Amino acid sequence: MAGWRRERMPVMTNELAYFDLAPDWACEVLSDSTRKLDRAKKVPIYARSGVKHVWLVDPIARTLEVLRLDREKYVIMATWADDERVRAEPFDAIELDLAVLWADVQL
Repeated sequence: MAGWRRERMPVMTNELAYFDLAPDWACEVLSDSTRKLDRAKKVPIYARSGVKHVWLVDPIARTLEVLRLDREKYVIMATWADDERVRAEPFDAIELDLAVLWADVQL
């Protein structure tokens, strides 16, 4: 998933099926088959592209890891687990209940 701040959101037209402006936020849902790709390949691409925040959600480990771009590298801002209620950048104006994310996860 990806998101743009309203003031940066590109204008959608019928002429283009995509736009090339890097998002402000990206979220990867990690799995056994994608974990290495997401962390080792995609996250560095996001950094080079200027994506300010990346969330790594691991439904099996029941964790949310929040990364913030600092110059050209990501800094881990926080890691939460299980049923915590969190305020995670860049959406820290609202409280998220992580229990909702794991409600349908079959272990």
